[in-house]
Amino acid sequence: YVQVDTGSEKIWAAAPKFNVKVGDPVVVPQGMAMENYHSKTLDRDFPVVYFVDGVMVGGEQQPAPAPQGMPKDHPQVAPAATPQVDLSGITPVEGGQTVEQLYSQTDSLNGKKVSVRGKVVKVNENIMGKNWLHIQDGTGADGTNDLTVTTAATAKVGDTVVVSGTLVADKDFGYGYKYALIIEDAEVKAE
Repeated sequence: YVQVDTGSEKIWAAAPKFNVKVGDPVVVPQGMAMENYHSKTLDRDFPVVYFVDGVMVGGEQQPAPAPQGMPKDHPQVAPAATPQVDLSGITPVEGGQTVEQLYSQTDSLNGKKVSVRGKVVKVNENIMGKNWLHIQDGTGADGTNDLTVTTAATAKVGDTVVVSGTLVADKDFGYGYKYALIIEDAEVKAE
């Protein structure tokens, strides 16, 4: 963990173990923000901490340690259970597409405004300043049945929503977060 003074604010970042002294200049790449995070290692609560792959100290990238998994004192993490959401009876929005059509027509729809109706099956709030929704409409198969959406709007699992925004193909946020399709900064209207 390292606290960095950016000149306008002080932020906390967490990375694999690295050597740093108070006052050393560091560069922290953009990372995944975790709000209200409790570190068992430090027995400390952080309002926000950014998890990053590595920190550059004095302008030099620290060598990445061999992967070791979670710290020994980290509690066991079970895969999150996906709530069962009834997808029956969802009809395409007038003038819009289904989730499956967005995948099958990616080449012609990439970069264009699209609309899709579906049910929210997963919500991650305030990640990189946006709410991340996963919607499904009962179309498609594994790999083509779930659409990721970023938005300022709020929704909860089970809500039927109409999503409108620009479709982006092959979006890579780095750190292993890559999406075949995503609608960014979408308008989301609950029905």
